[in-house]
Amino acid sequence: MFTGIVTHRGTLEALDAAPAGEGILRLRLRPDAPLEGLAIGDSVALDGCCLTIVALEAGTLSFEAIPETLRKTTLGDRALGEVVNLEAALRTGDALGGHWVQGHVDGVGVLRALEHGEDQVRMTIGVPEALRGDLLPKGSITVDGVSLTVGEVWAEAGEERFSVYLIPHTLGVTGLGTKAAGDRVNLEADVLGRWVKHHLARFASGEGPAQPGA
Repeated sequence: MFTGIVTHRGTLEALDAAPAGEGILRLRLRPDAPLEGLAIGDSVALDGCCLTIVALEAGTLSFEAIPETLRKTTLGDRALGEVVNLEAALRTGDALGGHWVQGHVDGVGVLRALEHGEDQVRMTIGVPEALRGDLLPKGSITVDGVSLTVGEVWAEAGEERFSVYLIPHTLGVTGLGTKAAGDRVNLEADVLGRWVKHHLARFASGEGPAQPGA
């Protein structure tokens, strides 16, 4: 589990075919500061996508992404030298500063517009079909691993869209400050809301609550 509070950023130093299997991509990155206490097998969110550390060497972290991950996230779009948001998995006793985040990207959205105000930036993001109906105003959303509050939700040009408002601090310490209209971003809806929706749908259909193992 994660919180959506980005603590580090990492520069991609290598993108290679992994020896583990066909279509698997190995990513090696260098964090902008050491992530203390990490070991091989630990989980780290890269732009909101939970991956497992497979190697630690000379201050770098290596991960492997399977074809399914590359198709359903923006990691398959990455190039050498690009920077990604990083967050190590939540540990017992850590502060929960954002919201419960699984690191399981639900879909890729498209940044439709940026409106710059005096002390904030309003982002409008188009929602993929997989998340249609899963967002609500004042609910939580993770954008490239960053925990944010949904502003408004509406339909436009045959697409569901939502807005988020970013303060200068968020723009400065995450990759969201470098985004432009047309960029793709990883999205994860609030997992608590998704479970509530799932159970309500089962009750409405007459199935009742899900049973263990169902």
